[in-house]
Amino acid sequence: MKHLNYILSSALLVFITGTSYGCNLKAHTKEKTTLITPYTSEKPKEQYVKIALLLDTSNSMDGLINQAKAQLWDIVNEFTHAKCGTNVRPSLQIALYEYGNDNLSSREGYIRQVLGFSNDLDEISEKLFSLTTNGGEEYCGQVIHTSLKQLDWGKNADDLKMIFIAGNEPFTQGKLDFKDAATNAKEKDVMVNTIFCGNYEQGISSMWKKGATLTGGEYMAIDHNRQVVHINTPYDDIIIQLNSKLNNTYISYGSIGRQKKELQSMQDANAAALEEVVVVKRAVSKSSRLYKNSQWDLVDAVEDDETVISELATKDLPEELQGKSESEIKAYVKQKKSEREAIQKRIQELNTKREVYIAEHQKEETGELENAMLSAIKAQASKKNFTWDK
Repeated sequence: MKHLNYILSSALLVFITGTSYGCNLKAHTKEKTTLITPYTSEKPKEQYVKIALLLDTSNSMDGLINQAKAQLWDIVNEFTHAKCGTNVRPSLQIALYEYGNDNLSSREGYIRQVLGFSNDLDEISEKLFSLTTNGGEEYCGQVIHTSLKQLDWGKNADDLKMIFIAGNEPFTQGKLDFKDAATNAKEKDVMVNTIFCGNYEQGISSMWKKGATLTGGEYMAIDHNRQVVHINTPYDDIIIQLNSKLNNTYISYGSIGRQKKELQSMQDANAAALEEVVVVKRAVSKSSRLYKNSQWDLVDAVEDDETVISELATKDLPEELQGKSESEIKAYVKQKKSEREAIQKRIQELNTKREVYIAEHQKEETGELENAMLSAIKAQASKKNFTWDK
């Protein structure tokens, strides 16, 4: 997953210079030639980094899945600092597919969309932890084609759109030719990056490299069974304690509020079950701009729209706010927001020291998947003029 972190960071190297959209100079120039109204050159409200992970969940892929679970937060933390231009922060969306599993429908090509594009980090974590492995047929061309067809990739030429497909069987399996899938990807401005779980040369001979180069993507080979080495630091315990305090600043509301708050705690527990340091990395993600929960947390919701409090029915409020006046609720939300910002700031400060400590003590690259992904992201983000302030 270090490869995964590496890839996600890479996708963000873009600097806006003299364009209305702000990221893709070539794409913008093209739009100018087809301009038909005064409004087509308006800057989009948001720019996105869209990443679809296509993971082989056949019998031999347990190590790959474990790396993805552990290193998701490294990747998110890299994207926290991404910029498109001088002050535009792109939104990160991740989709997840599994393929090559006998438990899946043969009619669908042993392929399942686990999650469409989402920015809900707790949900992404939950879906990764739900994956199990079982032997099957691995149709790379078909799963790429399926993800291109089912997902909403959008039409903004400045968005960074990438597929990462990981597996260990020949890329040519299945009735749908991977070359046709690559053509479809290029039409949608999506780069396909391939991660072969095994020997580098074997991946080339089984067409994994060809599957990437056809779309301008990167080919990588990793040892998916390699044990991820995490470096413990003197700051970890404090960050974990702050993470618990951070959870107490969330005010659940609405029909899904309680369920989502429980999911937040559950994903903390899942991270802890892997290794203590994974909780630390998740806490750092939760202290960033990318951890946003307006759908169920009143603090985030009010930040987006102050009128939400006046529109809430009493039954949708948490127990501690039942019977409170609107002014009392606003004061409570303001207090929790202040507490959260202080905790998040402290976590970020400690993480800065933590990263320095890791840099001084890390002797070798760790986290195969993370490193593979981040290296590809950096290479491809530069083509879209992304950059990040770290």
